Amino acid sequence: MANFTSTYDGVSDDVAYLCDTNVPGITGPFFILIFILSIICNGLLLCVLFIYENLKNITNIFILNLACSDLIFTITLPFWAVDHLHHWIFGDFVCNFVTAAFFVGLYSSVILLTAMTVDRFTTVVLHNWPSNHTKRKKYAIGACVAAWVISISASLSDAMKVKVEHWYGKNYCYDESEDKLGRYLQVSLLFFLPFAIIIFCYSAILKTLFQGLNRKKHKTVAVLLCIVAVFFICWGPYHIVLLIKSLYEPKGCKAEKRLEVANRICEMLAHSHCCMNPLLYMLSQKFRKHLLNLLRCEKVNRKKRERSTSLNTSVTQNVAFSVQSSAV
Repeated sequence: MANFTSTYDGVSDDVAYLCDTNVPGITGPFFILIFILSIICNGLLLCVLFIYENLKNITNIFILNLACSDLIFTITLPFWAVDHLHHWIFGDFVCNFVTAAFFVGLYSSVILLTAMTVDRFTTVVLHNWPSNHTKRKKYAIGACVAAWVISISASLSDAMKVKVEHWYGKNYCYDESEDKLGRYLQVSLLFFLPFAIIIFCYSAILKTLFQGLNRKKHKTVAVLLCIVAVFFICWGPYHIVLLIKSLYEPKGCKAEKRLEVANRICEMLAHSHCCMNPLLYMLSQKFRKHLLNLLRCEKVNRKKRERSTSLNTSVTQNVAFSVQSSAV
């Protein structure tokens, strides 16, 4: 069992060496395609945020951090693509670094989504508690900082467990740990626990929505709900397969091959998530308008025109002042 599954899921028992579990497919090219889409989509999203949006807005603070999280996850895709297409050729340091970046992207995404959901919960259900916008902004920034600290700390423990081994003429980056219980607890705390919190918060939010709310907040909650739903649709099956592989020992090569095929399909679905958020923001009419303006370079051209007009006005005023001074 090579490639990415070796890094995330650990080494199989002796049966894995007797059975041919290699799954021919499009995983490597698929990762390259997702890498290109994610760089383009998240790059455009960052441009829209910095040029057109107010970064003091709490929702935009979370969106900015989510885009950074997706880009951190995206930089790992070419390495996993090469691993799938050939084998691991990058050495021990890159194996540790790419594994750490992968888990930083994953953990920070789920923690940021949970914090964003809790912020929506306080806004809609608790009626803007705390009412002071400055305090809410400080809490949002603190939540983002905590998300990065927790995700980096958790990813370092994962990165320490991986190493490069030489098997049958090829190098593989894999997890040498046999601690299935520790992996189960970590996945539960950093995936299923946030999932439970989000379910609770959105249940209360939807209940409040049905009781009547203004249209603007309806749209905001709808977009954020779609973002959260797509995250768990993409990553949920993969984590379920991970738990199955941690707790279940397949009997026979056919069972192991089926489990590996399921793992590969869920893996591609999970990795595709890093380019999903910018596409979901297209649900917002304001974001679509900003994106069209960005592609037309309207604000940049407008700034150039304003700068040119200001310069011409300044020159005209200086000339008029000089003429007036000469006359005097």
